Amino acid sequence: MTESAGKPHPGSAAPEPQFADRSYRSVPGIISGVMLLAVAGWLIVDAVISGTGKTPWIALAAAPVFALPVFAYTLRPVVYANERRLLVRNPLRTVEAPWAAVEGLRAGYSVELFAGGKKYQVWAVPVSLRQRKRANRQAARAAAAGDPVISGGRPRPESGRPSNPSAGRAARAGDADPTRAWSDQVVDSLQELAERNAARPDAAGSVSVRWCWWIIAPTLAGLAAMIVLIVAG
Repeated sequence: MTESAGKPHPGSAAPEPQFADRSYRSVPGIISGVMLLAVAGWLIVDAVISGTGKTPWIALAAAPVFALPVFAYTLRPVVYANERRLLVRNPLRTVEAPWAAVEGLRAGYSVELFAGGKKYQVWAVPVSLRQRKRANRQAARAAAAGDPVISGGRPRPESGRPSNPSAGRAARAGDADPTRAWSDQVVDSLQELAERNAARPDAAGSVSVRWCWWIIAPTLAGLAAMIVLIVAG
């Protein structure tokens, strides 16, 4: 009689609990993408119904040319992270990096992932310089007022100096922290996961990159069809 897969063998170590992936994505990007797709859909449907001659066919050919890139650059980008790996879904490709292959993350003018000796942009976590300046002003005001609580509820050191930047890594990226920009919180959270899980046996491996051909191919086909219809005029 075989034992159920979910029960450990007697005397064996209990399996580690499995947690759902953390996900990070830009809410403003999602909102703008939905609005752009709604406008594009209305224009294309109107052209198909009301257009004459080749206009309906050009509108149909234009649908993937406009809709798929909008979807790719606004709704598709997301970052997933668990105990084993970091998965970065960019507009046209997906990067999967086991934690052992992650060399670091940086939030400058954009968020960048360094893994496997290469650099990858992280589209799902845009950097807002305005938000960062506003957060810096909030932090300066809190420091001037002697606020004893900063960055995720951690107490300020007794010396009165700002806390070590790595202290913010303990705060989850979803925490409300007006003294730090959202992109900086996400980078610190992911960096903490990388440092914590890099030594795990199941976090080893190489970086894999997959191109999103289901977006690229229809877009190029629609563009070619548009050109042919317009030139054949």
